[in-house]
Amino acid sequence: MKYSYSLITAALVLTTLPLRAAESPFVGRWALTLPNGRAGWLGVEQKGDGLAASMLWGGGSVLPASEATVAGDTLEVSTPSGTAIRKVTAKRAGDTLELSVATVKPDGTSSKAELFTGRRIADLPPAPNLAKVVFGAPIQLLTGDLDTTWQLVEKDALNGWSLQDGVLMNRLPEGKHPRLGNLRTKAVFDDFRLTTEVRTQPGSNSGIYLRGIYEIQIADSYGKPVDPHNMGALYSRLTPSTAAEKPVGEWQTLEITLVDRHVSVVLNGQRIIDNQPVLGCTGGALTSDETQPGPIMLQGDHTTIDYRHLELSPVVKK
Repeated sequence: MKYSYSLITAALVLTTLPLRAAESPFVGRWALTLPNGRAGWLGVEQKGDGLAASMLWGGGSVLPASEATVAGDTLEVSTPSGTAIRKVTAKRAGDTLELSVATVKPDGTSSKAELFTGRRIADLPPAPNLAKVVFGAPIQLLTGDLDTTWQLVEKDALNGWSLQDGVLMNRLPEGKHPRLGNLRTKAVFDDFRLTTEVRTQPGSNSGIYLRGIYEIQIADSYGKPVDPHNMGALYSRLTPSTAAEKPVGEWQTLEITLVDRHVSVVLNGQRIIDNQPVLGCTGGALTSDETQPGPIMLQGDHTTIDYRHLELSPVVKK
């Protein structure tokens, strides 16, 4: 039998190419319920023949793991935890993870392992065409008695919130005091457009949590370069395209749209996040479950902040 030169050459090339490593079964995004019940997140990517991971452990930012490896059927992820190392192991069972965590101190001693769980996050849908999204009648969230619409997340927390002449204010008492409470709507929502005005104070650090899961940062960051922790950012996940903040003491306008796990933010008339995908919960979320409706939550445990004209227009599902 005769073979063409081109076929022989192609066969030789294919046999000399390195085989691509099979994708790890742990690759993907995972919603975690941590040992203390708080929301967490794990993202795992294939990087050549190895893995790269990032993790959110309750509060704070999404941080890259210092190491992510697979030994047999077990994923091992290490992340810094102060001066210690947090070591997380995971085994997959379908769309769930069975995990454990222990903290290893610099002297090599380790804490007792604690068990927790994770669930695979469904693939993101395509970015929605916002021009075709239909919004329902707006719901005013700052009318009447504050207790009619809102409640503290932590029932026994110190309450710094009050509604005066249409302005929702959070004020910290002087001197040392316990952390103040976060405020949430009693009603829960799915997708929506939220508009409001906010007035920062010196050093303000607050946030608007969409469905209690995704935090849009509210902060005194005027004059600073863009950063995923500044005003209008999706905290630690999406950086504003431009710095559109105003100085403290000035009312600032916000329009936030959440549709199909994509978020847009318009700050003071400038679109600083444009229909970008949200990969998971942010620090301080009430839950890591992105499939359920949830409240609007306002962060009040850090500093003083003012809101007014808080209005939500729900998406009308077809």
